[in-house]
Amino acid sequence: MKALVLLPIATALSFAQDLTTVIKQGEAAFAKTCGSGYCHGSGGAGGGAPRLAARGFEENYIRTTVTNGVKDTQMAAYGKSISAAELTAVVAYVATLNGIANPSIGSPAGSEGTRTQVTLSAEAAGGKALFSEANRGFARCSTCHEVNGIGIAVAPPISRVPASAAEFKGLATPAVSTATAEAESMPILMVARRSQDVLFYDLTTSPPVLRTCAPSEVSITEGSTWQHVTALGKYSEAELNAILAYLRVTAPTINPANQY
Repeated sequence: MKALVLLPIATALSFAQDLTTVIKQGEAAFAKTCGSGYCHGSGGAGGGAPRLAARGFEENYIRTTVTNGVKDTQMAAYGKSISAAELTAVVAYVATLNGIANPSIGSPAGSEGTRTQVTLSAEAAGGKALFSEANRGFARCSTCHEVNGIGIAVAPPISRVPASAAEFKGLATPAVSTATAEAESMPILMVARRSQDVLFYDLTTSPPVLRTCAPSEVSITEGSTWQHVTALGKYSEAELNAILAYLRVTAPTINPANQY
């Protein structure tokens, strides 16, 4: 598994509106903390840690990895250990290393985050807790979904909240494809498909595994027999309805995108 490795940034960065300034801040921070030969190397060219430049990483993947880390690697979670401005600047810089000309820089100057504060009913508050309930292990929604800053964005952002628990269980998954590699077929969510490699999440296990294959070693076909209900674990119907109540309240904070 490829991983980003980000060391703590000592100096706080201002949350500037100017994209060029933010990218320069991110570049300076990266050079001081991540650009050594022991880490990702100058300009993300690679060193003791993986190369970050010209990998075709998507901005959301970069932000999620820096925020949440990667289990069983040196990549720790920095979502709470560095400021929102620091995280935004480094993510913006790494995004430019991957060909993203206009990365998002979030809130205007002086803002320290983008989460929307909402008032939750008792049911919705229960749904929020269930969404990321730790004692469920990986059999929880936040293993694959990020909502209002909670969870890991393996799946595309949620664009429509199901009307009922039954619809939730039968949710269509048009973004899931089928990959065949080494005579093994698996349901996948594509991250990047490039001339040098193919990067995707293997949904066979929970949590999904991020895999990288050479294009000659894998074939991808649209569609899959994988169903969303297999990822819902042992949530009861009442629990699913509570999660839906939470998602309905937070729906205005969800970016429009194709369904999972």
